[in-house]
Amino acid sequence: MSGTERRAQSAAIPEAAAGASPSRRAPVAAALMLAMALAAIDGTIVSTAIPQIVGDLGGFSVFSWLFSGYLLAVTVTLPVYGKLSDTFGRKPVLVVGMAVFLAGSLLCAAAWNMAALIAFRVLQGLGGGALQGTVQTVAADLYPLKERPKIQAKLSTVWAVSAVAGPALGGLLAGYADWRWIFLVNLPVGAVALWLVARHLHEPQRTRAARPRTARTRTARPRVDWPGALAIFACGGLLLTALVQGGVAWPWLSAPSAAFFAASALCAAATVAIERRAAQPIIPGWVWRRRTISAVNLSLGALGLLMIAPTVFLPTYAQSVLGLGPIPAGFVLSVMTLSWPISSALSSRVYTRTGFRNCALIGIACATVVLLAFPLLPYRGAAWQPALLMLALGAALGLFQLPLIIAVQSSVGWSERGTATASILFCRQVGQSVGAALFGAVANATLAGRLADAPAAIRPGMPDDLDSVARALSHPADLTARTADYLRHAVSTAVDHVYLGAGCAALVALLTLVLLAPRRFPVRTEEDG
Repeated sequence: MSGTERRAQSAAIPEAAAGASPSRRAPVAAALMLAMALAAIDGTIVSTAIPQIVGDLGGFSVFSWLFSGYLLAVTVTLPVYGKLSDTFGRKPVLVVGMAVFLAGSLLCAAAWNMAALIAFRVLQGLGGGALQGTVQTVAADLYPLKERPKIQAKLSTVWAVSAVAGPALGGLLAGYADWRWIFLVNLPVGAVALWLVARHLHEPQRTRAARPRTARTRTARPRVDWPGALAIFACGGLLLTALVQGGVAWPWLSAPSAAFFAASALCAAATVAIERRAAQPIIPGWVWRRRTISAVNLSLGALGLLMIAPTVFLPTYAQSVLGLGPIPAGFVLSVMTLSWPISSALSSRVYTRTGFRNCALIGIACATVVLLAFPLLPYRGAAWQPALLMLALGAALGLFQLPLIIAVQSSVGWSERGTATASILFCRQVGQSVGAALFGAVANATLAGRLADAPAAIRPGMPDDLDSVARALSHPADLTARTADYLRHAVSTAVDHVYLGAGCAALVALLTLVLLAPRRFPVRTEEDG
């Protein structure tokens, strides 16, 4: 770490520690971990219960909105909650977000048809946006710079375990109880987290003193940029709908796709105009004018994009190409979630010596090498080979992501930390949506080309997209040996191309840090407020 960063760290510790002793922090940390578990598991727990949900409620043609609606609501509300937490404090935003999330969970369990369930999933997402962003911000408020890697590593561990355990838990509840319990289990966990936050989270009055000290501003009520919030919501909703539904509900080159992209562009222009005139904009201009924050936002947007390769396409590769069952295929992916939090926890030893930027550069450089090595794996090799690469990828990304988050949170004061943290998470979520659309198109285009070149003898009746091929390979006995092997080769090639694209995204993140990020990340020596 540079001399400036080291002096700032030592100066920041007493200030941050004064706000909460370790004994007072423990219940709040437990609440944050429970809230993070709720947000993480809810994104995956529904997936394995879809057959039971559709069998009970119907609506097979629109069930994908159970995921898309939740994702949209979480993503577009992140900047809004970030600004609200800076304006009114973290506690009210977190309490309201938890209450909305739990209300949405209860209503999901009581849904009477698919339309109602989708609407209540969106309501859940409105609360989930508060959980994701505000939990990270509260963790940064409570812990001094020296201790932040530990709490962030714990939150990363909770996220990883919950995300991996979600499908298994959803399958168990749907298979042996009822799919409605998928949402009901949120209630006791959320109630405990809500009580812990309400009882033990105390925000010092000094956090409100950051506003200009004039008679007028001391008596003025906080102003919320509601037009800007609505504009951001509309812009993000239209863009993410175009990305999520393009190539699924309608072709990319179609009137609906063009209409959604055009409308999102118009909304973006309107959002910029509204935010430039607002007294307290939801997304202030300083988020993009400060090199530290803008470089990290772009880098973590690329991280969200590249993460689509392992999280979405690796399970398909493991099952369709390697012939593994769902549980072993999940293990190939889950090893990444073992090394990531461990690497995150140890990252402070690296950035203490080298600085935030250099630590992140080491991590993303290693991640680039790992992603580009995936296409070099032998066809139909052993399962330990991709598992070993995912173990290395998790370790590399732990060194990359956490130092950047801590660097941004430490470069701003209390009154800006919620907005800065939300901007990071927002860019990462948008990156994931762009990655799903982009790499889905790459995989299907590669597969279509391979299937078009198939020998005439095996071409009749051959599936025509990645999902159809994966379903066909799940029942290899129904295929000839030649057809099955050709389809496996096609899937392997498609996934190889996706990993090459992910390696390019990692290279973009690397170049962003080299060219845009400051060599020494600024760290505040005293809290704002």
